[in-house]
Amino acid sequence: MVLPFLFMFFCLSATVFGDSEELISWKKLAMFVDDLPDMPKLLGFHAQYPNHLQIGMFLKKWKFHRDLPPTSVFAYGISKDTATVPGPTIEAVHGISTYVTWLNHLPPKHILPWDPTIPTAIPASNNGVPTVVHLHGGITAPASDGHATSWFTNGFKDKGPSWTQKTYHYTNQQHPSNLWYHDHAMGLTRVNLLAGLIGAYIIRHPDVEAPLRLPHGREFDRPLLVFDRSFLYNGSIFMNSTGNNPSIHPQWQPEYFGDVIVVNGKAWPRMRVRRRKYRFRIINASNARFFRFFFTNGLRFIQVASDSAYLAKPVVSKAILLAPSEIADVVVDFSKSTSDTVILANDAAYPYPSGDPVNEANSKVMKFYISKNKEVEMQRVPKRLIKYPKPDLSSVSYTRYIAMYEYTSDIDEPTHLYLNGKPYEAPVTEKPKVGSTEIWYVINLTEDNHPLHIHMGLLAALEQTELVHLEEFKDCMTKKNDAVKCKIEEHARGKRIKVNSHEKGWKNVYKMMPGYVTKILVRFSHIHSNASYPFDATAEPGYVYHCHILDHEDNAMMRPLKLVY
Repeated sequence: MVLPFLFMFFCLSATVFGDSEELISWKKLAMFVDDLPDMPKLLGFHAQYPNHLQIGMFLKKWKFHRDLPPTSVFAYGISKDTATVPGPTIEAVHGISTYVTWLNHLPPKHILPWDPTIPTAIPASNNGVPTVVHLHGGITAPASDGHATSWFTNGFKDKGPSWTQKTYHYTNQQHPSNLWYHDHAMGLTRVNLLAGLIGAYIIRHPDVEAPLRLPHGREFDRPLLVFDRSFLYNGSIFMNSTGNNPSIHPQWQPEYFGDVIVVNGKAWPRMRVRRRKYRFRIINASNARFFRFFFTNGLRFIQVASDSAYLAKPVVSKAILLAPSEIADVVVDFSKSTSDTVILANDAAYPYPSGDPVNEANSKVMKFYISKNKEVEMQRVPKRLIKYPKPDLSSVSYTRYIAMYEYTSDIDEPTHLYLNGKPYEAPVTEKPKVGSTEIWYVINLTEDNHPLHIHMGLLAALEQTELVHLEEFKDCMTKKNDAVKCKIEEHARGKRIKVNSHEKGWKNVYKMMPGYVTKILVRFSHIHSNASYPFDATAEPGYVYHCHILDHEDNAMMRPLKLVY
């Protein structure tokens, strides 16, 4: 069955790439010439009542840069005219449900090349772009989680094997959170996000948050979705149409990197700010790029929350490392700036941590122009934020070992990646109990740092321990795939790395260092109350956990997760 799929792949990729098209050099694009957009807002509530939104996915043209022709993208919005990249920011309120009917208006063929030789959603009609929306960090029922096999095409003409409903119910019963929504279709996540299917989602809890008196309001509280892209001279998004192992996977590459850094849909934008405090909810929406953010004049970040919850107290730092899908919720006090302009920069190697150093293009993110007049302001950063229960080891009911593997071809190029040595379709092995707390030892046997995301899991990192005699341990794990039988306790004796202060709170994704065992505590329950989930979390199709480097997730570093009673 590979040959017809390959034929379809080449037909689809041919719709974008012609012989005359060339990659545009970033040097042709001036930096800091476009203003930072403020994405449209959609309210997920109506007064004190639920709201029902209809959000579509549209093919349209988007202007990423002043000097770049309009780009064909897939965009979320309530209409084609108002659709944006990123999509509108959905604002929800704790305790008030939001209903969203996600509508696929996409064309019969994709605008980017994709690879049918990896596990992929392929419509029975061989027509249409499969999509499904996942609310990243959301505590939602399985049918509203955006399962990879719950995809659907334009007009719901074709549907995945676990598709059940058109309208998703987001109960918003969790603590105040920074979330984001994005496509999650099997094998197409990397190309659908690259095409533009991303957006921010914020759950606010006014009774809890208002006393903090953090910067608020549309001008001073801004989501920043940051990602990288490359473009052709005609404005099209560039994605390599040839794989690193073309005889095995014609198109799949282990990581996608672009030199153009985009924030809220504009390349290297500029923002004019007043000399006062601003709150930025920074989301790394890249496929594979890590960002280590810093300000070129030494200005500090005051981090107040992460990708899941508020910290107990603010943490001040000069730099913040974010893996793909991670979120840093920070306050920046521009009154402390020693200059009238400052660049938000990046110095993370790619792939992280041992890849190429940044260049002049991907080391710049955006530029701030700061007014000269200092202001008197009432907003502040309190000494204490929101205190949630600390990780409780006495409540742990189960311990798991999760090993990360990368497999290579005869030419020593990656062919695929697995969790626990198993493909996605292998029978589910992770079956936590609803309301339980577990310890996961995540063993990274690869050379990459992998951000592990657990749907429905709230995790707290405890420590990271270097593996000694690593090659010996790898050989044993390759043969036995059993950490206990391979005597992990004799190998996890190297350097111990403490968790950074700004990462000690509750998260839904964490960076797994290569050659280390990362110990995390995972809760499958709320952290702000003892209330049960307001839905049956054991229902089909269940959940998943995966690496959030999208090229890895798609091939096939993802496993099913089934909650049980």
